[in-house]
Amino acid sequence: MYIADTKTWYLERLIRFVGGSFVVGSVLLGYFVQPGWYYFTGFVGLMLMIFALTGFCPMSTILHALGARERCKC
Repeated sequence: MYIADTKTWYLERLIRFVGGSFVVGSVLLGYFVQPGWYYFTGFVGLMLMIFALTGFCPMSTILHALGARERCKC
């Protein structure tokens, strides 16, 4: 079983956290506020798939600019 390192908040871990937060938040907003929020859930899922297939992720660019760094490959 694979368990990710949880000692630091490296870039890939932050991307998963932000993506998961966006999905949970938009599902709750879609259920309780307005169903149009489900489109945001789909957009986040699409961007996660694009990241997995191409390595391009706008959120990683934003987080990197804010100071997040990749996990040390020591």
